[in-house]
Amino acid sequence: MRCLLPAAIWLLSCAALQVAGVYDYKSVLQKSLLFYEAQRSGKLPSNQKVKWRHDSALHDKGNSGEDLTGGYYDAGDYVKFGFPMAFSATVLAWTVVDHAAAYQKAGVLAEAREVVKWATDYFLKCHVSEFVFYGQVGIGQTDHNYWTQPEDMTEARPAYKITASAPGSDLAAETAAALAAAYMVFKGVDANYARKLLVHSEQLMKFANTYKGKYSDSIADAKNFYASSGYVDELAWGAAWLYRATNNKEYLNIVNEYYSSIMYQDGFGWDSKKSGVDAVMYKVTKDAKYKQRLVAYCDYNFNQAKKTPKGLIFLGDWGSLRNAANALFICSEAANDGINTASYRATVKKQIGYFLGDTGFSYVVGYGSKYPKYAHHRSSSCPDHPAACGWDFFNSNTPNHHVLEGALVGGPSSDDSYTDTRKDAQHNEVACDYNAAFQGVIANLVEHS
Repeated sequence: MRCLLPAAIWLLSCAALQVAGVYDYKSVLQKSLLFYEAQRSGKLPSNQKVKWRHDSALHDKGNSGEDLTGGYYDAGDYVKFGFPMAFSATVLAWTVVDHAAAYQKAGVLAEAREVVKWATDYFLKCHVSEFVFYGQVGIGQTDHNYWTQPEDMTEARPAYKITASAPGSDLAAETAAALAAAYMVFKGVDANYARKLLVHSEQLMKFANTYKGKYSDSIADAKNFYASSGYVDELAWGAAWLYRATNNKEYLNIVNEYYSSIMYQDGFGWDSKKSGVDAVMYKVTKDAKYKQRLVAYCDYNFNQAKKTPKGLIFLGDWGSLRNAANALFICSEAANDGINTASYRATVKKQIGYFLGDTGFSYVVGYGSKYPKYAHHRSSSCPDHPAACGWDFFNSNTPNHHVLEGALVGGPSSDDSYTDTRKDAQHNEVACDYNAAFQGVIANLVEHS
């Protein structure tokens, strides 16, 4: 069954019969890692596989001249937003800790570690003293005013930090979680680096728990893009990862101190860590209270949450696939720990079929025969010559110049409709946090299929 719409507009409501496909999960896992390479800021390494990217933002500095180069550009733009970057790094490290076998099976374990390290190297630079951490480089709206390649940026890129007098418990604790999870990735590979990660993780957790406040109250520009709803879930999340990494009861006490106030706030994403706490703590403790909440969360999402007519779990219109992937990852991890294993894995696999092509369209750039050609993403869209880019190109019908392999776009609306256009960031932008849990689900499928 063919849809006869123009190539630029693929309305899935008239697309194809919903037939479950057979997918090469190893290929998807490999491509997702390439997406993170395409998001790299700073001086690129000699083994960079994504060759259309080059060195960029080499003058990113802190207020006192500190080197803040590196890290990841957030989405289709070039701001380095520390809060969602740290969330992405935590999830990516988690996938490597618990699914190294999957990455090994796909032949990309070393590459997966490098994806984590690109973030953690940057976080170490940002943590310039015990109670000072840089949480953003670049001005959101200024950055968004230009449609160009990162290599051609000329606008100012100021840096913003949290301190004891301008705290950010959520940002500090999320970064502590990322460094603790990364410690577990590297402790058997590079012991000296792992120890450094753990020292900074524990310092940041102390910072988060001593000087309390929302980071987006201290970094005003972040409030326009990644405003935090609260920091208690991050305090529990950071402590959960440090407890898993160290078995130090001090961190278990922190989890216990805050858990009762967030117990029923199920959810997982860059601003919501509660169900992640449940998954990590159940793995470590096998405490029934965490299992109970995981079952409640997964059973709700699988059986009661809104679904599109073609069956996608629909938890919100902005980044609908990202929202679903976050839930699928938590429930994949629950299944790994013996919670409704067979039924949860079956549901996860069926849902991922929607992402990869069961409707006749793949939402992962570069995977399958029909996939997005107009992702809302500056660097991959632009021709290599700066004069050929800009808003005229953005508004044109010319497909993106480079294939952003592995990138998961935002996804369809609640009626399964989707238009492949750069002009619709809500459904067609990509982001580091979009791919993080999605990559974790794919790693599960590689390991268990």
